[in-house]
Amino acid sequence: MSLHPPRTGRQVRRLPSLEEISAGGVIIDVAGGAAWIALIARHNRAGRLEWCLPKGHVEPGETLVETAVREVAEETGIVGQALLTLGTIDYWFSTPQFRVHKKVYHYLLEALGGEISIEGDPDHEAIDAQWFRLDQVNDQLTFPNERRIAHTAWQRLAGTV
Repeated sequence: MSLHPPRTGRQVRRLPSLEEISAGGVIIDVAGGAAWIALIARHNRAGRLEWCLPKGHVEPGETLVETAVREVAEETGIVGQALLTLGTIDYWFSTPQFRVHKKVYHYLLEALGGEISIEGDPDHEAIDAQWFRLDQVNDQLTFPNERRIAHTAWQRLAGTV
């Protein structure tokens, strides 16, 4: 008696894996006694609308902080200055050709200027950018791991961590 499942003759093909590194952040502006965060909206592969933190790939010769500042400016129109590290999101996803291990480094950025806009997004992935109150952003962000990053930003600004 065999303890192994019967072979079907079909080989399971493992996709090769890739490592991807991105950076982005929580860009904050304080107005009217409240902290505001700029988010972007995009459609996922299934066509559903997602509200997310701005982020993107590291360009050759760029530091993670430089990438975060550039990507936030490109995707939201807001120029910022990085203040501190908020954390890293680490996850896997698949494409038809690869399994991708992605790490996204997030920074807290102070808004220095600019106007909220997606016009500077070179990849045209963002379909909208808007300001949301930081203390209410959990209702807007699509992904729990990004809600965690926004919560960390809130705690750092409030001085509770």
